[in-house]
Amino acid sequence: MRIITLFLIFLLAPISGVVVGVSQEMPQRYFDNQDDMLLSLSPFEKQVEVYDGKLDQLKSGIGFITENLAEQQRQYEKQQELLRQLAKKSQEQRNLSNEIYEKNILAKLGKPFEIFKSDKIELKIFKLKAEEYRGYAAKLKLYDPKTIKVVTAEDTLGEKETTSEALKRTGALFGVNGGGFYETSRNGQVMTVPIGNTVIQGVLIDGFNPTHDDLFFSGWTKQGELVGGLYDRKDRLLATKAWYGVSFVPMLIKNGQPLPIPEKWQRERHPRAVIGQYANGDLIFIVIDGRRPGWSKGISLEGMQIKLLELGVVNAYNLDGGGSSTMVFNGRVLNRPSDGKERPVATNILVYP
Repeated sequence: MRIITLFLIFLLAPISGVVVGVSQEMPQRYFDNQDDMLLSLSPFEKQVEVYDGKLDQLKSGIGFITENLAEQQRQYEKQQELLRQLAKKSQEQRNLSNEIYEKNILAKLGKPFEIFKSDKIELKIFKLKAEEYRGYAAKLKLYDPKTIKVVTAEDTLGEKETTSEALKRTGALFGVNGGGFYETSRNGQVMTVPIGNTVIQGVLIDGFNPTHDDLFFSGWTKQGELVGGLYDRKDRLLATKAWYGVSFVPMLIKNGQPLPIPEKWQRERHPRAVIGQYANGDLIFIVIDGRRPGWSKGISLEGMQIKLLELGVVNAYNLDGGGSSTMVFNGRVLNRPSDGKERPVATNILVYP
């Protein structure tokens, strides 16, 4: 420390000498009228006070934004921890006997307000209600897997129809909207075409489209087993033996584990539609309303994952959401589509009595 002090003294000595020398050489008159050398700062002081006030406001605003972002991050981390805990419970539930498992599922869903039974299916429909959303869940037990199908609008590629219209046209009992779609022009004709891959009775109806931007394919086999994933080759998709299926984004639950939600879709509340399956083979369809103030704000994809795991679902895929989200039972639209009415879509998933 002493060496450093001596070094600084030697370093500053020349500068000190210059300062002393200059002060001795300067005439006394430079110091006689010091007040004249000071500018009037009153106008500047007032302006500075104004800027200081604005700066305080800006700092306050920045502080609010920072706190808000921090709170969002805390909520996100809490959601992730809850997802991990629920995934562990989901794995434990898969080992329960069918009877106990069925009772466990129904205990979580609550009391159904609609029940339909036949020698081919058992369909139970439940209301879902949380602080910021409302929706419906339909649990389907298949005794005959032929009773569930994907249909294109008017059974024609390129057309569109509402879910209610599809039920009325086909005689189906229950339906939800299917995969995503877009409008394009082919041979001078405007067509509504399903995105990705759509399979009907084991056939790709519009050729094979490799996955991109997290676009998945999800469907079910002749035995009613839910299958799906990201496929960059046709043979890999066909190897799933999907008999029916549609495409959308993103995948939600795989083997009881929540899948990462792509950043561009995180934390956004919207109307949703989902298809999932329990470990005992039962299917579940969920539609959540959104964009309707006073009724339902919608649900984030992370929130949907949490709900699915709470219900014990082991595999789940996101269907087309937003204004397309629709659930129809026995000719009646159960939910409240965000467009104010049903949106015509390219594909629907239908269940027959």
